[in-house]
Amino acid sequence: MVNKMSEQPGNGEVKLYHERQVKELCALHALNNLLQSDQAFTKKDLDDICNRLSPGSFINPHRSILGLGNYDVNVLMAALQEKGLETIWFDKRKDVDVLVTDNIMGFILNTPTDYRLGFVKLPIHRKHWIAIRWLQGQYMNLDSKLDAPVAIGDQASLLQYLRSELSDGEKELLLVVEKSVYETSSWRRGSDCSLRDESNACKSSENTENDRNDSKTMSLKMACNRNGLPNGAAVQADPQSQETTGDNCCIK
Repeated sequence: MVNKMSEQPGNGEVKLYHERQVKELCALHALNNLLQSDQAFTKKDLDDICNRLSPGSFINPHRSILGLGNYDVNVLMAALQEKGLETIWFDKRKDVDVLVTDNIMGFILNTPTDYRLGFVKLPIHRKHWIAIRWLQGQYMNLDSKLDAPVAIGDQASLLQYLRSELSDGEKELLLVVEKSVYETSSWRRGSDCSLRDESNACKSSENTENDRNDSKTMSLKMACNRNGLPNGAAVQADPQSQETTGDNCCIK
C-alpha cells in the first residue's frame, strides 16, 4: 500500500499531496507527487506500461526482476505522455540558466542511492526518482524519502539547487513540459518561439528534433546502465524510428 500524506496549510491554500517511499516504487511516487494526485498512476499502470514497452519478455528490462518497482526512464516518459506531457533530458553541459522555468511544468531528478539490508550497506547501486514542482508560491522538493515536502524557494533558489545537484556526474535531470512547449523548445532561452508567439514564422523543428534525439539517447543510456552495461557503451538514437538502439540493448 502506498504511504500517502497530505500537507494542509493553515491559510486556506490548496494542500500538498506527498507520497512517501514504499519498496522500490520511487518512480510511481515521483509521478503522483509531480501530478499532485493519488489517482494519476498505480503500480499496475506502470507494470502495464512495462509490458507494452517489452511485450512477451520473460524478464522485463524496465523494472525490477522481482516486480517490486525500480522502473526505468522509459516507463516515466511513457506514463507522462499518457497525461499529454513530454519529457526532455537536460544536457548537463549547459548551465541551468538557459531554462525558462515558467514554461516547465515540473522537474524529475534521477539520483544514485545506496542499497541497504537493515543497517548493512550492500555493493548494489540503485537510481532514485525525485519530483520538483512549483506549489504554493515556491518550488517544492517532493522526494518520497522525505517525511514531508521541503521548500526550495524561488526561481533563483531552484536554479542554484539544480546546479548543485547536477555537479554530481551521476545525477540526471528530466524536464516535464506541455506538448506545445516541447514542440517549440520554449523551455529554454534562445529558442525561436515563446508560448505567446503563435505566428506561422515561429518554428524550431531542428531544436525539437535535437531534443527528441537527446531524450531517446538518454533513455537508452539509463536503461542500459541499470542492466549492467558500462557507462561508455555505444548508443545511437535513430531519428527516423520510434526505436532506440545500442550495443546489446534495445528499447522498443
